[in-house]
Amino acid sequence: MKRALIITYYWPPAGGSGVQRWLKFVKYFRDFDIEPIVYTVKNANYPISDESLLKEIPKDIEILKQPIWEPNNLFSLGKKKSKQSAGFLNNKPSLFGKILQYVRANYFIPDARKFWINPSVSFLKKYLKNNQIDILITTGPPHSVHLIGLKLKEELNLKWIADFRDPWVDIDYFHHLPLTKKSLKKHQYLERNVVKNADAVMVVGNTMKENYLKFNKNIVTITNGFDDDIAMEKVTLDTKFSITHIGLMNSDRNPVLFWRVLKEIGDEKPQFLNDLNVNLIGKIDKEILNSIFENELTKKVNVINYVPHNKIGNYQKTSQILLLVVNNVPSAKGIITGKIFEYLKAKRPILVIAPNKGDLANIIKDTNAGFVIDYEDKELLKSTILALYTSYKKGNLYIDSKNIEQYHRKELTKNVATLIKNITK
Repeated sequence: MKRALIITYYWPPAGGSGVQRWLKFVKYFRDFDIEPIVYTVKNANYPISDESLLKEIPKDIEILKQPIWEPNNLFSLGKKKSKQSAGFLNNKPSLFGKILQYVRANYFIPDARKFWINPSVSFLKKYLKNNQIDILITTGPPHSVHLIGLKLKEELNLKWIADFRDPWVDIDYFHHLPLTKKSLKKHQYLERNVVKNADAVMVVGNTMKENYLKFNKNIVTITNGFDDDIAMEKVTLDTKFSITHIGLMNSDRNPVLFWRVLKEIGDEKPQFLNDLNVNLIGKIDKEILNSIFENELTKKVNVINYVPHNKIGNYQKTSQILLLVVNNVPSAKGIITGKIFEYLKAKRPILVIAPNKGDLANIIKDTNAGFVIDYEDKELLKSTILALYTSYKKGNLYIDSKNIEQYHRKELTKNVATLIKNITK
């Protein structure tokens, strides 16, 4: 049995999307003769906590923990504990906020978890003197975790896989950072150095793969997926024409055209508004709430701040339509939100607002799971919503999806195990 040491910042009780990928791989590794050892933080300041995920951890695996000092704690002195991720950078900061953003962007490279790097390297070098492993795996963001892997690779010549759940300089919020040219070059150098020196690089989409192939030929796409942990009992569909979005919705993910189209249809068809019910589950930026208000839809939108991961299945299964919005940013074609795979499991029509030639669009087309509308295609968006509404009124709104089992977490773990065994022959 191969022994894999996984270094991850996000681990239960962390909630949200960042924790899911490696929690699930760890869950299924032993089915493919991989013994996982997890190294994570002891006192993390997670934006979201979800105690229900603790039940997903195999009971007898070895979990190593070391404390971390996070400067974010200093930045938030005197404030309520933030529930915002990096994707919720304030796009209208105060002068003091601008200073803090500048300091964060240019003095904490690659990120504010950089102070965990050297203590982790020291701790793990001591651990590895007495404990044999076959492969080291780092997963980011935060991408400072990859620098732990890079140092251990250089000093101990370990086999190493760097897993990118999101890209580094192409991550959706990167263009918002007030970076100097020197800082940007440092980010680019560090990213390139990690990709070049890893024995293999795992990515979640083909656009990221294509971008990294110029630095390393062993780039493997292994997407995120769905599991059996979300209850999907037989349920009755909502009586309302419900449209549900699950997950963070920051200002870059504000579907302005969507709100306008809903209002326009409602103005033309009053019964549409009577039937409409929009659910937004997750952290919502104020800009989205303002757009909803401006389009007179406040009474038609239900905002739920957070639902534990094991409880969201019924929201997905009972909704008439599942809404997915990709951040309207320069790197949009390469964004694949983890939520899409759980949407696939629910087998409800998926309405996606995203580039129609991106990685996410390819998944929707391959699985016949829904409809992809580009950000500014008002005519197609309106006609698609009207067609879905007509089907709803007739009582035959459904989707005949296919090819979704390839995205089951166990099948994906099999692919990771194959990669590990190929590297460690």
